[in-house]
Amino acid sequence: MRIDIVTIFPEFFDVLDLSLLGKARQSGLIELGVHNLRDHTHDRHHSVDDTPYGGGAGMVMKPEPWGDALDAILGDAAANDDAAPDGDAVPDGGSAPDDGPILIFPSPAGDQFTQAMARELSLEQHLVFGCGRYEGIDQRVVDHYESRGRVRLVSLGDYVLNGGEVAVMAMIEAIGRLIPGVVGNPESLVEESHEDGLLEYPSYTKPASWRGHDVPPVLLSGNHGAINAWRHQQQVDRTARVRPDLLA
Repeated sequence: MRIDIVTIFPEFFDVLDLSLLGKARQSGLIELGVHNLRDHTHDRHHSVDDTPYGGGAGMVMKPEPWGDALDAILGDAAANDDAAPDGDAVPDGGSAPDDGPILIFPSPAGDQFTQAMARELSLEQHLVFGCGRYEGIDQRVVDHYESRGRVRLVSLGDYVLNGGEVAVMAMIEAIGRLIPGVVGNPESLVEESHEDGLLEYPSYTKPASWRGHDVPPVLLSGNHGAINAWRHQQQVDRTARVRPDLLA
């Protein structure tokens, strides 16, 4: 998978050199490009924001640097998608192609990110993330690229962050670990929270007794049928207690 990120804080993503995702990059399972939005500005202050039309608090990210940055990433793919069979370009505003990169903007106004979405996106060949800041990105950027390809606004939940970088890191972590070969034991992915609509059961390891707390006897019994039944019931009980909405 190819992942591109546009941000004003490229150093934020140095952490992707660590752990399983770092190994996945070294082995070629994931190809990563981190792009500084300020490299696509044309004034001496490298400005990426300005005051909002209509007034109001905060600043809005300007469309020009975003357009130049995304064109540089999407240019080849967009050029191929925009070319009609006879070589004539499809006019701007025409129907968006069903393939090619997916452009993702973290936004509290977007669709909620879920494990199902992570699995869906893990099947893609190219994801492009745009990390907004301040009061967000000029809406015309989203509108323009929706006319050229696939664009998704995605929210981590019902809260607001200072910028999109944290949300993008969370999404890349959730998506990247589902790419075949990234996690050493693929069976561990099947038994996780949300994979079957339930939260994960509690886990234990040695020693069997610690500070007066004992491992449930069924896990020491060697009876795998009983263990599986106990784990499933733990999933149901935990989900009913913590996230009853998932049971519905």
